[in-house]
Amino acid sequence: MTGQRTEGCAEAAGGAGWTGEPGGQTAGEQRMPGRAGSSDGASDRERLARAALTRVMEPGDVPGGRWLREHGGAELMRRITTRDGSAEQLSGMTARRLAGYRLRAQAVEPERDLAAVASVGGRFICPGDREWPSQLDDLGDARPTGLWVRGRPDLRLWALRSVAVVGARACTPYGAHMATTLGAGLAERGWVVVSGAAFGVDGAAHRGALAAGGATMAVLACGVDIAYPRGHAELIGRVVEQGIVLGELPPAEHPTRGRFILRNRVIAALTRGTVVVEAEYRSGSLVTARSAQRLGRYTMGVPGPATSGLSAGVHELLRGEGVLVTDAAEVAELVGDIGDLAPSRSGPMLPRDHLDPVCARVLDALPAHGFVNGREVARAAATGADEALGRLYELHSLGFVEREGDGWRLTKRPTCNGDARRGGS
Repeated sequence: MTGQRTEGCAEAAGGAGWTGEPGGQTAGEQRMPGRAGSSDGASDRERLARAALTRVMEPGDVPGGRWLREHGGAELMRRITTRDGSAEQLSGMTARRLAGYRLRAQAVEPERDLAAVASVGGRFICPGDREWPSQLDDLGDARPTGLWVRGRPDLRLWALRSVAVVGARACTPYGAHMATTLGAGLAERGWVVVSGAAFGVDGAAHRGALAAGGATMAVLACGVDIAYPRGHAELIGRVVEQGIVLGELPPAEHPTRGRFILRNRVIAALTRGTVVVEAEYRSGSLVTARSAQRLGRYTMGVPGPATSGLSAGVHELLRGEGVLVTDAAEVAELVGDIGDLAPSRSGPMLPRDHLDPVCARVLDALPAHGFVNGREVARAAATGADEALGRLYELHSLGFVEREGDGWRLTKRPTCNGDARRGGS
């Protein structure tokens, strides 16, 4: 059967070319499997062509994205599969690139891919659809050809209030704790937590959001019908049930090192900001952060120990344009709307913090040991004798000082065991 499909597509490449009609019918006569819920948006012919192009072009193919923008998916697919010289006329097209496109195009079967994603409750969305997140257009010609999506929520609406939490796969317990706490805290504040479903920080962020009963999205570097890594099959299944799983690759496609890197640009563009929790100097998480910076998104980092190599990349980010954050409230304050303010923070209030400036100055004028008279206190505190005496009586009533005759001294503090004054008066 595979050989028959290849032969038929090869004939199309040398003959009539791409028709793009679903099931041999004219566009719009039947509802395509794997189509977004609304009747608005891209035509079935364009959707079919873009679904096919997700197998023909790799994610982030900038020349391909330019031709897609200039001519549309259906026309670009027709030129690739038709040997009439029109593909060679595309600006910047090389013989080597075209040969690669045509080799892949021989095996495409977009209707089968759309049916495959529909069979797992998914859909394929593309520019022009109501559900398409318009912020992805900031990627220019590197924007996705389309997105394969699983999950019931509306991708566009969820992306409007989303934050990426990314970081090291081999994270420390500290990194896992911080990612989980951030995921839960952001979810509790109504933010969608976006990550890549990888081991380490990514998985911890997803779990934190899920545990809080909140929203989370996983952007995969493979087909959305594949659980990768396999150790996260249960986690990805939970994300599908409670949130959204999406990716640029068609069903059954497996990840590669390059696809992981290219996936990061989608995470950066989809969200309002990116938080990095633990990352080495060459971490892929920093690729996401730098993409976010180029796109004008907020870039944040969670600091770690200065001696930890896993935090070295985060610290380098913070030395640049990254903003230091330590909890979900600080993230929400940065990326949120007016009124999303983190609580003010300070150390514990001490009793002397409530003193007025003159009282505090008089208290500071008393020596650590021994008694002094009021005149000496006034001289050290730069006040009049009467004012110093009045303040000393005030401090005495508050328990800060003790009096013996004309002398004043600091109150002795009780020891840890509560035996405050052994042998004293």
